This record gives sequence, structure tokens and C-alpha cells, in this order.
Amino acid sequence: MIKILVSACFLGEKVRYDGTSQQLLNQSLLSWIHNKQVVSFCPEIAGGLPVPRQPAEIQAKSQRILTCDGVDVSAQFNKGAQRALTLCQQHHIRFALLKESSPSCGSTTIYDGTFTQEKMSGEGVTTKLLRQHGVRVFSENNITALIAELASFSEKPSPH
Repeated sequence: MIKILVSACFLGEKVRYDGTSQQLLNQSLLSWIHNKQVVSFCPEIAGGLPVPRQPAEIQAKSQRILTCDGVDVSAQFNKGAQRALTLCQQHHIRFALLKESSPSCGSTTIYDGTFTQEKMSGEGVTTKLLRQHGVRVFSENNITALIAELASFSEKPSPH
């Protein structure tokens, strides 16, 4: 059975920096949950950050992750990314559905590090690490591509 790593905030867990969720209501996601294909994960919590916490953004020049009040939380973000990779390896997960624009989970955009709500092209530290190890990462903005890929993946004949 294909397992999918899914941002915990999409599943209604209140793990975001502001103590909220970003619940994603999607029929395919509900089906994956029902079929026990979903592995819920929040790299920021896994890295040791609390809820709530100060917003953090990747700094464009240094690539360090700083909170809005200047605290370097790069170590916690990197620890969470490593834990996500370990979980994917343990469960043979090859697909992830992660929150766009997050400094952990962004897959095409992240905030630009100025705390002005401006976004730029880029990927979060968890997405980057997972992709380096062959995990296909999608966001809520391209979930239809994930659905199509999973459908084509499951239609391929078994190598056995």
C-alpha cells in the first residue's frame, strides 16, 4: 500500500506557528485517511518548536531560519526535516503532501525572509531534504497532480 506523508496542519491538527490548523478538505485525502495511507507529520513540532511560536522565515542570503524577533531556529527546522526523512525511509514513503510557503514544507514558494508577507520561489528545508532523497513533494496547490500520479502509480503492474 502506498503511504503519503501529510502535513499535520492539513489534517486539522493545531500545530501551525499561530496555534491553528490549515485543514484541507479534499475527497482524495479523506479516502487516503480512510485507507490508512496517511502518515501525519509536522517537521517544526518534530524539531522541538512549541505551539504557538514566533513566525520564522528562511533568510535569502544566509539560508538561516530566523524568527521575526531574530532568533535562529535553523537547528530545529533541520532536525524536523531529518526526522521527516527518517520517517519516510522507515515507511517506504515516496510521496508527500506538504503546506505551501512554509519554511519547512514549501514546495514552490517560501516567504522571502523580510516578514512582509512577500513570497519568492523556493522550497522549505523539509521539502528540499525529502526531494534530495527521491520523495515526490506536492502542496495543496497541486494536489490534483499528486492524485494523478498516485493513480498512475497504482495502475502499474507489480514487479513480482
